[in-house]
Amino acid sequence: METRNLKYFLAVVDAGSVTRAAEVLDIAQPALSQSLSRMERDLGVKLFERTRRGAQLTPAGEAIVEDVRLSVARIDAASHRAREIGAQRGGRLTIGFASAALFSLLPRAIAALRAEVPNVELVLKEMSNAEQASALEKGTIDIGLLHTPVAVGGRMRERLIVRERLLAVLPVSFKIGADGRVGLKDLSDAGLVWFPGDQLPVVRAGILSAFRKAGCEANVVQNANRSLTVLACVAAGCGASLLPQSVTALQFAGVRFCDVRDGDNLPPFELSAIWPMRSRPTLADRFAALLET
Repeated sequence: METRNLKYFLAVVDAGSVTRAAEVLDIAQPALSQSLSRMERDLGVKLFERTRRGAQLTPAGEAIVEDVRLSVARIDAASHRAREIGAQRGGRLTIGFASAALFSLLPRAIAALRAEVPNVELVLKEMSNAEQASALEKGTIDIGLLHTPVAVGGRMRERLIVRERLLAVLPVSFKIGADGRVGLKDLSDAGLVWFPGDQLPVVRAGILSAFRKAGCEANVVQNANRSLTVLACVAAGCGASLLPQSVTALQFAGVRFCDVRDGDNLPPFELSAIWPMRSRPTLADRFAALLET
């Protein structure tokens, strides 16, 4: 059955007569009657009884009217969505992100995307680096905001968005130097709360190397797989940590942030966008461009 015939059927139901429905639809009454007759022939049942009071639904018509309403609504919604996507005013974008992206980068980029693509449907997934790499390879996310360097299989685009220095994250009771800073030896003595070894192996190796160059060893006393979990562990007195400068956007009770006096050898903390390479522009391309603005 044609969508037009379904809409004509509903118009007669709502108007209560073919004559009034034809006026609402602004079509000739014979054309509307022919459309209804065609629909009844297709279904093999009578949908209306014509009376002096108008057009009354038969039991068969009553049985399908709500299903027809739902079908027409879904067709209209699908048509609208297709037009919006075709005009690049809509679509669905699944974003994977490391927790560091939450501090300022992701909210700003989402606001910018919604301003440009008002009918975009966003699916947001906080994930570890390894989870994002796997999801990108499987195609279950459209773009990932993750810490680089990282290996992702397939034809991907990569764009460095942020490169930050690492700050010391300390319990509020931790004594710092008169210069307002701490040394790597202080952090070694306190013990480090950090991400598991398989999560950011390159960054972890750089941190361990910086400690050795400072004449001490990095003593990881507690693994935590999210930045907020790291902060919670530090606040609980489990140890100290090193996190990117953007973490200071959070006001987390029980922790303080300060510079590392001998931290020149600490690796930078990079956040990059990685997304599949396509032959035509995608929402992921558009979102990646907004991340830089």
